[in-house]
Amino acid sequence: MTIKVVLADDQALLRSAFRVLVDSEPDMEVVGEAADGAEVVDVVHRTLPDVVLMDIRMPGTDGLAATRAITADPALASVHVVMLTTFEVDEYVVRSLRAGASGFLGKGAEPEELLGAIRIAAAGEALLSPAATKGLITTFLAQGGSWDAGEEESRRYGERLAALTVREREVLVQVAGGHSNDEIAERLTVSPLTVKTHVNRAMAKLSARDRAQLVVIAYESGLVRPRVE
Repeated sequence: MTIKVVLADDQALLRSAFRVLVDSEPDMEVVGEAADGAEVVDVVHRTLPDVVLMDIRMPGTDGLAATRAITADPALASVHVVMLTTFEVDEYVVRSLRAGASGFLGKGAEPEELLGAIRIAAAGEALLSPAATKGLITTFLAQGGSWDAGEEESRRYGERLAALTVREREVLVQVAGGHSNDEIAERLTVSPLTVKTHVNRAMAKLSARDRAQLVVIAYESGLVRPRVE
């Protein structure tokens, strides 16, 4: 299968560079471009890509609003958004994950990292490595950030958590801590396949698009309380 990609960035030169890189891969194809958030939503509806490389900061409708519009549309449930940012850990990244992005990537990433990110997102996996999760939580909090989702949203997440089994909650806590499936398996003395099954079930019960969303839900529901080490 060919992975269909849409590029959203207000810098035409950067989009051109990304297009050359993506189109050079035999399993990828750029099917559309956009210079602002409103335009990318239209392009996504027309082309139904597998992955959108979305710049967070764009004039007019920014990448955050565009991501929220895409992930909230049931007709676009198969579209995965990867946020592109100059700073890999900031409030915009946290808000992007809340909006439904599958993960984030720094604009300074190496070409192979970018291509790998596209393939990971297209496969439905979260582009949020354990190391990135830990860094996101620690750095954001150190900058004075907050994961407070508000009383109403926290209550809603809490009701969803009630549907999880004890083991699924344990696995969710480990995921929120930035641990890989192999690490979780070792910590809970189960197989990696069992961990993967629990993660998938938790995603289904919590209506989470991917692993990145599980991390956000774990913190915003109050199941896990962040702390700076």
